[in-house]
Amino acid sequence: MPDFFLSRREAGKQSYHAGTFEAMASPCEVLIDSDDGALAERLTHIAQREAQRIEQKFSRYRDDNIIHRINQSHGQPVEVDTETADLLDYAALCHDISDGMFDITSGVLRQVWRFDGSDRIPSRKAVKQILRYIGWHRIGWQRPHITVPEGMEIDLGGIGKEYAVDRVVRLIGEVSPVSVLVNFGGDLCASGPRRSGHGWVVGVEDPGNIQQRPGAARDPHSSEEFELVQGGIATSGDTRRFLLKDGIRYSHILDPRTGWPVPEAPHSVTVAAGTCTEAGILATLAMLHGADAEAFLREQGVRFWCQR
Repeated sequence: MPDFFLSRREAGKQSYHAGTFEAMASPCEVLIDSDDGALAERLTHIAQREAQRIEQKFSRYRDDNIIHRINQSHGQPVEVDTETADLLDYAALCHDISDGMFDITSGVLRQVWRFDGSDRIPSRKAVKQILRYIGWHRIGWQRPHITVPEGMEIDLGGIGKEYAVDRVVRLIGEVSPVSVLVNFGGDLCASGPRRSGHGWVVGVEDPGNIQQRPGAARDPHSSEEFELVQGGIATSGDTRRFLLKDGIRYSHILDPRTGWPVPEAPHSVTVAAGTCTEAGILATLAMLHGADAEAFLREQGVRFWCQR
């Protein structure tokens, strides 16, 4: 998928600090437009602590958080806290505006689909049997109580990392007015202009079909460079997760309404928007639109990169 990075031209400047750590199965970094090393260390610690908090609270891989409690509730209502309720409200909104294409109950499809690059395609019968456990409309959600029927589960992984990026930018802004660029595994958000009055120079590699801005600076190692002053960037794609059988490539982007990969989906879509969360959902929905991905994004009036 397109890989966003600090450009070589930008990296040659030494007027910022970079804090790095691992979270959410991704390399994470916080670029801080300051000469104050102590401040940079403090802000990096804030970012790491928040990323780890969100991962611990919402990861479906843990057995000690609210997601596990909901998924193991055996059809009984569970009362959730305000933050979880806000994310469930957002997931419900995304489900509604996408006509069911975005659905946080679709994670159970992993029981029949394993995108490991092999040629093992599940039977239509197996996929059909799983579909009975998919559908946000089957969930009882009346804030602050959620009721998940037996055999179903929810997974907030589709919005969690982008949400974490935006949260970190917000928390840092409450501590210091310095400009930061938060990057969690290629999902980015910039807090505002730097001391120079400019943004962070960001590049994109191998984007394929680029919607270009006239006059964009170029770097021999990137297809396009531009200044990200404020807002987010996120990518959705199948470059590393797919199946291949009889010359047909099956993307890991699954339509929860059918249980099957979206036909003619791009290899990747990257979107720039007001927040990382907004960019993330638009990138995901574009992938789910398959052959109409570019048309969908043009309707949204956002900047995007699409690779087929």
